[in-house]
Parts: sequence; C-alpha cells; structure tokens
Amino acid sequence: MAAQDIIIRPIITEKTMAGNTIKKYTFEVRKDATKIDIAKAVEELFGVKVSKVNTLHVRGQLRRQGRNQGYTRSWKKAVVTLTEDSKTIEFFESMV
Repeated sequence: MAAQDIIIRPIITEKTMAGNTIKKYTFEVRKDATKIDIAKAVEELFGVKVSKVNTLHVRGQLRRQGRNQGYTRSWKKAVVTLTEDSKTIEFFESMV
C-alpha cells in the first residue's frame, strides 16, 4: 500500500493548528491502516521522524434535512507526534 493511499487528507481546524507548535499533526487516514503504517507513510511523504501515533475512530453523526435523515460517514483520525530533533511539516506552516 502506497503512502498516498494511507493518508487521505490533513485536518485543518483551530484545535489541530494549535498542536502544530508542539509538532503534533492531524490527518484523516484509511480505516484499515495501523499505527505503524501511518508512521511510515508520514515519514515517507514529508521526510520527518515520527515518535508517536494516536488513532481514533470518528463515528458518523445523524443529520436531518426536513423529513429525511441519515448518517454522515465514519472515518479514522490519526494524531502524529514528531520527535524533538525532527523538522516541521512545511504544508502546515503556511496555514498559520
């Protein structure tokens, strides 16, 4: 599985951007990706050293439009912490 297939997109919110100062970056990842897969993919894509990966499953939420209702899709989120001596990810630096 290629690194581009594992990491789907970065999560850009106020809360995740606050973590960038302490080298914590948040991504949406494939549901079947393991922590080891995610760490290798981030290291390969961005050329950084990963110290820790935390993952969580985000449940789909109930949404209504008039009489109709359904659930948004569920997905997996990964919070990647880089080592102290690692460089930062430039993509996120341009967002601040």
